[in-house]
Amino acid sequence: MTRFKLYLLLGTLFLVPGCSRANYGASQASYAPIPSSEAGMGKAAYDSRSRSETVAEQDMLAENELERKIVMTAQIRVRVENLDESDSLIKDLMKRYNAYARSTDIEDNSRRYSIRVPSPVYRVAIDEISGMGRILGRSESAEDVTLRYYDLEGRLATKKELLKTFQSYLGKAKTIEEILSVERRIAELQNEIEGTGKELRHLANRVDYATIELSVLGPIALSPYRGPTLGERLKELFGSFGNFLSSIVIILIGIVIFGIPILFLLIFFFWLLFGKIGLLKKLWRKAAGKQ
Repeated sequence: MTRFKLYLLLGTLFLVPGCSRANYGASQASYAPIPSSEAGMGKAAYDSRSRSETVAEQDMLAENELERKIVMTAQIRVRVENLDESDSLIKDLMKRYNAYARSTDIEDNSRRYSIRVPSPVYRVAIDEISGMGRILGRSESAEDVTLRYYDLEGRLATKKELLKTFQSYLGKAKTIEEILSVERRIAELQNEIEGTGKELRHLANRVDYATIELSVLGPIALSPYRGPTLGERLKELFGSFGNFLSSIVIILIGIVIFGIPILFLLIFFFWLLFGKIGLLKKLWRKAAGKQ
């Protein structure tokens, strides 16, 4: 094995284990101190604890030391007296809190907004929106993505270090085969870094900006529903009868315009083929005479 391949193997074995979340968590935590109740039991009693328990405690300590990454989402339905006024209040709220509307749906007596608001002011924005009118429904959810976030962050850092290592190997490569092998691995790492970075940025955006799905309903109509009056029903009846008569007239006109010419055309062909001229009859007689 050449010295170049030995460097390549040692570098890969040294850097790749950093991708795992367990190693990342273990690097952030210190070993737990021996409790006083166990101190008297001596070293043998303490060493009897399984390795899995020690690793679990280290991961728990590391997780507690990490900053929590929470994705906040809320769904609110509120009824207001004036939709235009509520729309102005929502726009003012977004301007003050540096929020934005991901989508807006405007209908006759309702508005729907998908609002992205910075997480630090999420609770304040929820309270202001709730005070716009009468709450018809409200639900909230929180998704803890801490482990996923730091796992992506650790994997991204590891891939970047690995990329630097392979880039340094490129200068040490001596043969075309070695150069092509390193360049291929560098291209793979660059694609992996781009994909992992994109996923991390998307997750960070969901953490940094909470989502509020807001439905604003206008006032309920005050006038109750009433059925059609007698005059309206008679008007509808005569209107339907008039439509019926107009349809009959159109059919008669169609018969006159198209039916009569077709009838004359049929009579003419009958007279030409079977009448006095009788072309078909003459042809039939000639054929019979030859036989």
